[in-house]
Amino acid sequence: MTTEPTARSLPREPLGDTHLRRLIVGQGLAAVVDALFLIWLTLFVLKLSEPGMTTGFVLVAVALPRAALLLPAGVLVDRVGPARIAAGAAWLRVAVLLALGALITLTSPSVATVALLAGLLGAADAAYFPAALALLPAVVPTEKLARVNALVQGAESGGDLVGPAVAAGVIAVVGFDATLGGIAALAALAAVALSMPIRAVRRGERVGDAAESAEVEGERVSTARALGAGLRYAWREPVVRGMLAAIALINITVVGPVLVGGAVLADQRLGGAGSLGIVLSGFGAGSLAGSLVAGWRPPARRGWTVVGGVAAIGAGMAGLAAVTDVVAATAVVSLIGLGSAFLGVVVVATLQERVPERLLGRVLSLVVLATVAFDPFSYLLAGVLVPFGTTTLFLVCGGAVLACAGLVATSPAIRSLR
Repeated sequence: MTTEPTARSLPREPLGDTHLRRLIVGQGLAAVVDALFLIWLTLFVLKLSEPGMTTGFVLVAVALPRAALLLPAGVLVDRVGPARIAAGAAWLRVAVLLALGALITLTSPSVATVALLAGLLGAADAAYFPAALALLPAVVPTEKLARVNALVQGAESGGDLVGPAVAAGVIAVVGFDATLGGIAALAALAAVALSMPIRAVRRGERVGDAAESAEVEGERVSTARALGAGLRYAWREPVVRGMLAAIALINITVVGPVLVGGAVLADQRLGGAGSLGIVLSGFGAGSLAGSLVAGWRPPARRGWTVVGGVAAIGAGMAGLAAVTDVVAATAVVSLIGLGSAFLGVVVVATLQERVPERLLGRVLSLVVLATVAFDPFSYLLAGVLVPFGTTTLFLVCGGAVLACAGLVATSPAIRSLR
């Protein structure tokens, strides 16, 4: 059973375009901050120690709290409200970045201390991601959801595309301390922008169904029960279940194979490891284009668009088995990025519209979890298949995604999506 978005649209009119602009700016800046900080953190840890396990340890310190806390954070979003959680998480990021900046300016921090603070940022991310996604339907009119999602994801793709070069270049010119200060300033601007819609969203949150409020109150008895309610809903709803399964499978069969297999492919067929950067930039460009296209022309038949997006990713993965030069590899990887971003905008906008508001944080936390939690399995899959050759690796992974597209196409609930 789904909830139509008309009830949620009642309090939106007083919000006006100003709130939309602030929300888009805030979430876009937050995405850029994430991209810049990841590069800063990697380079700073490399400065503190030799390359190897230490860098991986710090990156894991970010990833583990983020993955472990996502589902409880989804419950918190549904209980407290997405606006307050998104703003609180944004200010927590600012506080951690300022503390880290003071630490590296005044002392010579150990890797363990940096990892601890990075872990706090991972915890802030766990709260921020589902809250930011759940906040959009509370502020954005239904007919604009796809476009706003496209702008936010486009900012994220743009950050991923130019972030590494910008962060590395700024660090080379002004150093680690000043660069981190600039990142913290951007994070503060994002937090200010994300804090402004809170009062208006609170007014909208007072308009609700009495039965829905009673159910939420009942769920507050136990976080485990509340989480179980979200999981049961996601499993019982064919559209939600199918989309989550597709996202998880794509994450497993694309992330590791493209990075690990792409490095091997570049070394063996594309003229050296340096060509990998060109190929991966194609993924970023494709992602940016896919986000913008999805927002500019929202599809009329969403179900078949989802099927087509999954199939495009699978075809791109299989196509990497046959490439022999950098231009072809970059074009194919751009197709994968375009399909992934287009699919992401459509899936998120669809769930934002269809999932009941009282469960939205929990369901969207599952979406985020499906995109980040399976990276270790993806790298493991790539490690198992690479010894059999890159042709086998990409054909197996591409075939799995194409099979997933076929299974998604058999779902009447997904095919009928408009």
